Amino acid sequence: MSTSSNSPLTAGTTRLVNLNSVLPWVIAAVALILLPQLFGSRSALTIINQMAITIVFALSYNMLLGQGGMLSFGHAVYMGLGGFFSMHVMNMVEGGLWLPLPLLPIFGGLFGMFFAFLIGSFSTRRAGTVFAMISLGVGELVAACSVIIVIFFGGEEGVSGDRTMGPEVFGWDFGSHEQVYYLTIFWLLIAALGMFLYSRTPIGRIANAVRDNEERAEFLGYSQRNVRWMSFIASGFFAGIAGALFAINYEILTEENLNLATSGTILLVTFLGGVGFFVGPIVGAIVFTLLQTVLGLYTELWGLYLGILFLATVMFFPFGLTGLIAMHIAPWKMGKIGHLVVPYAMLFFPAVLAILSGAAFMEILFHIREAGVGDSEMSLYGITFDSHAIWPMATAIVVFVVSVFIINRLSARVKAAWDEATHTGRAGS
Repeated sequence: MSTSSNSPLTAGTTRLVNLNSVLPWVIAAVALILLPQLFGSRSALTIINQMAITIVFALSYNMLLGQGGMLSFGHAVYMGLGGFFSMHVMNMVEGGLWLPLPLLPIFGGLFGMFFAFLIGSFSTRRAGTVFAMISLGVGELVAACSVIIVIFFGGEEGVSGDRTMGPEVFGWDFGSHEQVYYLTIFWLLIAALGMFLYSRTPIGRIANAVRDNEERAEFLGYSQRNVRWMSFIASGFFAGIAGALFAINYEILTEENLNLATSGTILLVTFLGGVGFFVGPIVGAIVFTLLQTVLGLYTELWGLYLGILFLATVMFFPFGLTGLIAMHIAPWKMGKIGHLVVPYAMLFFPAVLAILSGAAFMEILFHIREAGVGDSEMSLYGITFDSHAIWPMATAIVVFVVSVFIINRLSARVKAAWDEATHTGRAGS
């Protein structure tokens, strides 16, 4: 008995699929709209705006690396160029050009896309190491030009502007941080949805095929070079939008916005979250921003901890934090996630102790090295002590060694529990 495509069962299934596709976006939009009610301070909105910009930037980078398999060391070029152009357009608005501020990211995106079109015309002919080295060279070239072409990049001082000089939009002049926040999340949702839909288009699917096996894609009649080029252009457009949002939020851009350090940072963010997962860069951007801003308020060594987290992720969880979460979907669906609760709980406390004691050791060592003469008192975890005394350092070392020993002893139990949770069994057994 066949089921008609117009039957109630098929129609109901289609509506359920559509609802499951739309619901996450609706929840995200509502959460972002209500977020200022929970975190309404100026500093909190600034952190969330920075997080949103990093998400757009990281998602655009994932279009290259995660979807197209193109490792780029110069992706900050397109964000920076889009941001600088947006800043000049902002100054033109101050000079009399009529342009509402919410439309400015379109110009940043188009400028980033224009240079992605030019650079991609020769850089996407080859993938792998060749493409990575070309992107590195382009990044160095544009960074050097930012010092030479002062009329566009502004030299060492950069280019600044005033976002409030444009026409008001529904009574908003975008002078307050809350108004800028809503403008930023509006473009965050638009850009994220655009990149998600692009990944579901035929060209987005073929980009995955070229990433996995470019020879087979070529044999099927698709030009691997054209597919990479189109993905490169789309990625440059969304990176330019991120640059425009940066210009709107901070009203200044400098050489730091397009140098190799920024390109390396977005590579780290994407890998940390999980390359290949659409939500991976989102997770990576949130974790990175929190480490950079919140943890940065308490310690100068936040970059060291971020580097350690990145190394641990690459070594032990190559699919990133999102991949680590995705690993547990299968045990959840099989109803075996309970097998992991007790081993994970037992592993949690020594892991936390190892992290805190290891951080304490590095903080004490840093304080001894950087503190002034006679300044030996320091406070850590709410405890004030003499950093030059032997017992704080010795305590940190002992707790770290004992914690690592316990983790090593528990690892076999965790592995056995994981094997049991992921074991599907055989039919008839």
